[in-house]
Amino acid sequence: MHSTRLLPVILAAFVGACASVGEQEPGAPAPQSAGSAPASTPSARSTDRPGVAGAPARPGSPGTMAAGRAGAPAASSVYFEYDRDDIRPQFRGVVEEHAKYLRDNPALRVRIEGNADERGSREYNVALGQRRAEAVMRALGLLGVPASRMEAVSFGEEKPRRTGHDEGSWAENRRDDVVLEAGRQ
Repeated sequence: MHSTRLLPVILAAFVGACASVGEQEPGAPAPQSAGSAPASTPSARSTDRPGVAGAPARPGSPGTMAAGRAGAPAASSVYFEYDRDDIRPQFRGVVEEHAKYLRDNPALRVRIEGNADERGSREYNVALGQRRAEAVMRALGLLGVPASRMEAVSFGEEKPRRTGHDEGSWAENRRDDVVLEAGRQ
């Protein structure tokens, strides 16, 4: 009973300790927090983004729970600030829901797919996507999901959710998608 209350505290401490100190490249737009994308871009509003608190997941979107697993968390994307790999406070709940679901369903595995926006070199974005995926994987591990059931992969900039060249598109592409899979036999 005591350990259940400590999990959020442990996760918060872990996330704080794992924060990267990214430098913004010269001339790049300033990072925006979730839901602060320009209102003139309707698809960039927080109510339209899967994984944002209060937003419905879009069926069929990469990383959504469209497969229809009973009781699976609705949100399955964790969004990141520009050039950062630390889990933002508003997405800790997404990670905690997935950890609980995975603990309750030991036959499932999870693949965390790290992504980055198009800025930066291909090699840098693959490395950043990997760090993002590993950050979520570490958080799930701290919440009781065995490492043997998790895999972190990076697609870098290769799987954008939005293809525009603006902050709204970049914000949508700086994400991890949490994908549940049947366990291997």
